[in-house]
Amino acid sequence: MGKIILEQMEFYAYHGCFKEEQIIGNRFIVSLELETNTAAAEISDKLSDTVNYQQVYNLVKAEMETKAHLLEHIARRILDKVMVTFPVVSGMKLRISKMNPPLGGKMHAVSVELMR
Repeated sequence: MGKIILEQMEFYAYHGCFKEEQIIGNRFIVSLELETNTAAAEISDKLSDTVNYQQVYNLVKAEMETKAHLLEHIARRILDKVMVTFPVVSGMKLRISKMNPPLGGKMHAVSVELMR
């Protein structure tokens, strides 16, 4: 068993509950850990024996381009899509961070983390 980790993918997107957020947009950081059996790829050195993380990135990117109000909703969509597309994934941890959220004060980020 092993993990494939896509760390701190950065996107500019238009998510949020405030109208201004859906017009102006914001920076988001997404990290995704995938648990999968890596034994075959360790021996074969073939991409076909593992999860193609370029395809995973493209899937995350597509979901980040689809507007939503809540980080929880985006996270759920990403997890659902990964599970359907890559049935060899046995577990996941996803973190989405909205950088400098408009909360009326200085804040680095707000994050949501979901696991399966």
